[in-house]
Amino acid sequence: MSRFHWRSRLTPIAALALLAAAPAAPALAQSVNSTSPDLANPDSIGAVADTSELINDLNQYGQEGRNRRASSADQVTSVSQLSDVQPTDWAFQALQSLVERYGCIAGYPDGTYKGNRAMTRYEFAAGLNACLDRIQELLVTNVADYATKADLEVLKKLQDMFKTELAALRGRVDTLEGRISYLEKTQFSTTTKLTGNAILGLQGGTLTGDDDDSNAENVTFSNRVRLVFNTSFTGQDTLTTRLETNNVQNPLNDVTGLGSLSYGDGNSNQISLTYLGYRFPIGEKVEALVGTTGLDLDDIHDTHNPFLYGDGSGALSRFGDRPPVLRQPADAGVGFVWSPSDQWSIGAAYMAGNAASPSDGSGLFGGSYSASASLNYKSSDSRFSAGLFFAHSYYSNDDYQYADEDLGLLGRTGTRRTINPFGDHSAISNSVGLQANYLFSPKVGLNGWVGYTKAEDAQSDDSIDVLNWAVGLVFPDLGKEGNLGSLLVGQPPTVISADGVEEDDETPIHVEALYRWAVNDFISITPGVIAVFNADTGNDNNTAVLGVVRTEFSF
Repeated sequence: MSRFHWRSRLTPIAALALLAAAPAAPALAQSVNSTSPDLANPDSIGAVADTSELINDLNQYGQEGRNRRASSADQVTSVSQLSDVQPTDWAFQALQSLVERYGCIAGYPDGTYKGNRAMTRYEFAAGLNACLDRIQELLVTNVADYATKADLEVLKKLQDMFKTELAALRGRVDTLEGRISYLEKTQFSTTTKLTGNAILGLQGGTLTGDDDDSNAENVTFSNRVRLVFNTSFTGQDTLTTRLETNNVQNPLNDVTGLGSLSYGDGNSNQISLTYLGYRFPIGEKVEALVGTTGLDLDDIHDTHNPFLYGDGSGALSRFGDRPPVLRQPADAGVGFVWSPSDQWSIGAAYMAGNAASPSDGSGLFGGSYSASASLNYKSSDSRFSAGLFFAHSYYSNDDYQYADEDLGLLGRTGTRRTINPFGDHSAISNSVGLQANYLFSPKVGLNGWVGYTKAEDAQSDDSIDVLNWAVGLVFPDLGKEGNLGSLLVGQPPTVISADGVEEDDETPIHVEALYRWAVNDFISITPGVIAVFNADTGNDNNTAVLGVVRTEFSF
């Protein structure tokens, strides 16, 4: 058998036998292969070089390896830690020797060694280099009876046999070090990472059976661009700063039941600061968030809508992006998430709608605000998750954010009567929501929510009861990895009963279908259709239809 063929069949166990072989166990080394060189017997290979020359080589390898060696946490200290290695294995003593005499063997993260898997010459060279480093340390610290002359002779022969691979490995590491050095010198910042997202939206809508020219077939082409700076000062915290420009508007302005697009909330392309928040840990189980601009309840509370949630990257509609009960007054404030285990978490937040204004009816505590809490669960295999949510909110009509518009109850995702139920009066609301998500398989999932809100006029006894729900089917990786198909059916926020004000005559039904095609890791194109039956137009309840083609660039 040729030397090349012997090397190509070498497994980690066979390599260990070669590395650990010593005069006390020559038969073990010979058992690797009946025609293999007897590396435990140096005379069968050739005269060994002078020991002083070998030690010089060891010094060189040791110096290089000291800066590249893996963390000691990866090493095993006893052969019993490797679950797939048994005392009856033919190379058990060789592996035991390398683990317990030299400590230069690392197992896989699952606690196995996989000794029967074929290995490359590069892998063997890396393992040999690790053992050379360890022997060099033993020599320097004068640990007796660890590295014997016979060990050095065997290792010298292995070093000569694999000198080509060792040189190539050293060259590859040198190249990587050069690239790392270049990146460190030319990087944007040592503490900040810049990411970006650009959305181009082509959308057009119509009302079936409507003769109003203001709701004719409108087609718009608009954009939303975000630049996000994530800064970490300790490695565990994140300061997020987001700059944004947005000119996306709803093509059917008079159809309140249809709501807004998930990526649309602007009418100009002026650059503005739309998010500033600092997230940091408190101990091992608590994470805190504090911010002055752009905070929302979903920054603290889970949405349990993993495939359609994305703040513009998931569902096409604002209603389908997340449960409406999560859209309460918010902009600045503080929140906490306590995770007592991997399966359970509890979130709590206080957020104000216009904390920066000192005017009456505004500010951190005098204006619109929401106090919220949630209890969330996810299974250990992440196939099922569920959450219970509650929020107490105050919508201030004096707040400048709403003074010239309306209260925007539940984020303007429902009918006209839910958006501005009490005229020019402020409102107090209590909302509760239940969410769930389940993956039948990696290719099929089901999610949904139900939400109820009780809103009262702050200046009278008028009140309304608002209901919303949705059920969605998702098909991850439909067609290829990264793609997504989805069908969502639900009822946008609707007044189901009222005291002192009118309730909705009809119940709108929201239907949304989309297919996100991942062109590559950075570009996706999402065509989709949104239809709202019994759409609230202020006159007749017609069917509103909106077609969308969203193109997204991420970098």
